Amino acid sequence: MKHKWGLLPVTLVAAVALAGCGGSGGESSTEQGAPAKLTFAIASAVIGPKEEVAVYAVAKELGYFDEEKLTVETINTDGSVAALQAVASGSGDITAADTGSILGAVQKNVPVKAIGGLVQNWPWVMAVKPDSTLTGGADLKGKKIGVISLASGSAPYARAYVAAAGLDPAKDVELLPVGVGAQAASALKDGKVDVLALYTQAYAVIENSGTTLKYLDNPDAFDGIRSLSFAVGARELDENKDVYTRFLRAAYKAMLFSAKNPEAAMRIGYKVFPQILAGKDAAAQLPADTRSLTAWLKTSTPAAGTPEQFGDWGAISDQEWTKTQAYTKEAGQITGDVALGDVWEPGLLSGANQFDKAAVLDEAANYPAQ
Repeated sequence: MKHKWGLLPVTLVAAVALAGCGGSGGESSTEQGAPAKLTFAIASAVIGPKEEVAVYAVAKELGYFDEEKLTVETINTDGSVAALQAVASGSGDITAADTGSILGAVQKNVPVKAIGGLVQNWPWVMAVKPDSTLTGGADLKGKKIGVISLASGSAPYARAYVAAAGLDPAKDVELLPVGVGAQAASALKDGKVDVLALYTQAYAVIENSGTTLKYLDNPDAFDGIRSLSFAVGARELDENKDVYTRFLRAAYKAMLFSAKNPEAAMRIGYKVFPQILAGKDAAAQLPADTRSLTAWLKTSTPAAGTPEQFGDWGAISDQEWTKTQAYTKEAGQITGDVALGDVWEPGLLSGANQFDKAAVLDEAANYPAQ
């Protein structure tokens, strides 16, 4: 896709050019159905059994991107804020980022816009050691909360959680970056933090390694809040709606395939991202990683029904936006409401949902086992 390089620092332009990031296809990318190149900015420094598998790897390996005449590459970033900065600067074209971070970016006049939902069931939860006496937000005064990074969605979640209990997140708790996986588990086990603020799939990875955790209940205020949503650069949106629609269509087809056959999706993930295995045997690792991917998929597909019944991919209701804005204010990411038209463009979703769902489900059901 065409980027306005004059808006970027020279060093960033050089880095992007060397890395082959961002799009190409020149002016032809504005023509309907024309070949285009995109860079998907992953809002995580570590590749794992989540959107990079269920969205990107499956769409790439099964030819869903090819069918849409898209060449899609990836870059990794340190959380949603960094991913949105990449999209706004032009080093990335599209990302799946924390919706609260998207709202916060728009309020700060960062040129980004959400075009479709992804994680629709609230995935964040607090966890403590099994013998911990902590039972809720009111118990966290003076405690240390482990977050993935201060630029990830776990930081505003932690702040909103303690604020909902009447505490001042700026004074009553301390947030410490602990990453995910073994690093986060060790921080909790060794007492470096008193509680973790992670998403359900990250906990599945920790529990797969043999660590036992106890979870604290979320307040009802978190029900109906949207987590990850697809976002693009606002400046590029109008002239590239067809390209982004095609990306979303491929992504949602991949999501449907993954929901129907998460084990096959995970095996595809190993092929596209072999670093997920970290040198481990694929057959031995597959059951645990499939459980982790399944945990992520439960947050990203309807809470009720089966893949055969799933539809209206990417939709976010006005009520969900209202709840998400209220949460984002509580978390300190925005100071007031953001006009919905400034942050949300749902017009691409009709086209994104125009695919043969039965064919995708059949492909998933009959994907060869190894």
